[in-house]
Amino acid sequence: VQESGIKPLKEFARQLRPYLHGIIASASYPLNTCTLEGINNKIKLIKRMGYGYRDTDYFFLKIKAAFPGKPR
Repeated sequence: VQESGIKPLKEFARQLRPYLHGIIASASYPLNTCTLEGINNKIKLIKRMGYGYRDTDYFFLKIKAAFPGKPR
């Protein structure tokens, strides 16, 4: 783009430069906000269902059980 000599295109590329890291990360890791919102909603539901429990370890075990992830 810089070598093209097209002034509007060069200006557009210059304006994108501060956001380059985020643009590349967005393309590399396709995680969108709806996935995160779903996770947050499920955690809030577990929290509401467990209201009154005094054991926080049990709460975190329930969250870990809801999101098993990759085995280590």
